[in-house]
Amino acid sequence: MRTIDEYNFAGKKALVRVDFNVPLDSEYRITDDTRIRAAVPTINKILNDGGAVILMSHLGRPKSGPEEKFSLRHLVPRLEQEFKTKVLFAPDCVGPEAAQLAQELQPGEILLLENLRFHKAEEKGDPDFARALSTLGDVYVNDAFGTAHREHASTAVIARYFPNDKMMGYVMQAELENARRVLENSERPYTAIMGGAKISDKILIIEKLLDRVDNLLIGGGMSYTFVKADGGEIGSSLVEEDKLELANRLIKMAKEKGVNIMIPVDSVIADAFSNDANVDTKLSHHIPQNWMGLDIGPDAREQYAAVIANSKTILWNGPMGVFEMSNFSVGTEAVADAVVAATANGAYSLIGGGDSAAAVNKFGYADRVSYVSTGGGALLEYMEGKTLPGVAALERTDY
Repeated sequence: MRTIDEYNFAGKKALVRVDFNVPLDSEYRITDDTRIRAAVPTINKILNDGGAVILMSHLGRPKSGPEEKFSLRHLVPRLEQEFKTKVLFAPDCVGPEAAQLAQELQPGEILLLENLRFHKAEEKGDPDFARALSTLGDVYVNDAFGTAHREHASTAVIARYFPNDKMMGYVMQAELENARRVLENSERPYTAIMGGAKISDKILIIEKLLDRVDNLLIGGGMSYTFVKADGGEIGSSLVEEDKLELANRLIKMAKEKGVNIMIPVDSVIADAFSNDANVDTKLSHHIPQNWMGLDIGPDAREQYAAVIANSKTILWNGPMGVFEMSNFSVGTEAVADAVVAATANGAYSLIGGGDSAAAVNKFGYADRVSYVSTGGGALLEYMEGKTLPGVAALERTDY
């Protein structure tokens, strides 16, 4: 795959697929601009070469056509602040107005197209829609690793219209390099920390990791499926009843492969799913009826921190508890502290997107770990060994 460092954008209009799927509040203000900041170096490289930039992205999951709360128009002030220049906006991503704005675009200028997903053709991977988008630029850059696992028009199909002028941006390049590092060049001891609500979301990645890691630390809602499978009483904690057998199989598989799999020995529990609920700490295998585990407990925090401290490679995907609520964020913060300390001692740490990235950002640790991925689902699929259509499209030359 070509990188943008191999290309001179002077006099070219670069059609750049970015991942600007950022959270907005009720006033349409950006509450986390991580993804915008991640794309800045790619955009600056094109502008500094003397090229023009046409940005295309999705935002949210619009159901049927344009919706104000999903308009990329709300990102224009933040982009103008970042690049200290006027950012042009096309009220549609295709059609005569977008075409005219793209045609008149001068070197050093930026044009942002409206939400791609306002057209159903985007998610369907429609070739005609992809062709219409392709006519706006001279060269195609995909810098949206977070959507690389989708076979959408702007991520996988459009590349065929740029057989000799398609490449990856710096975000895509860094994501792939860091993922390959934990897949292929990991120093031992190698520890994977898996959290989040459901075991069903992580089955394939856990199975894959059992062939690679020395330690697998389980946290979050999914840990109670493991606890119940292990014969524990979990009260009203989250559980996937249909995955109990699978959890048992994974525990057995870990033992067979010599992997130290750890389920939280104790839990912070509550009598309701609320930050104002009554809170207690109990052994994870002995949670009373009508109480639920919402975070790993103090003993689990200590045990996990000790394992992390002794690790040379760390992959973390998924929080340890309901970290959005202050009473149940302690476990996730303790793990973040341990990962930061291990990184300072020379370990390599990859934070795997989604809620883990949000937690690391919330605690102000983003610049104290080795790499924070912007692509949750895409990273997991890549690590599961799946082909990512958005990556494969940049590799292919047989169109």
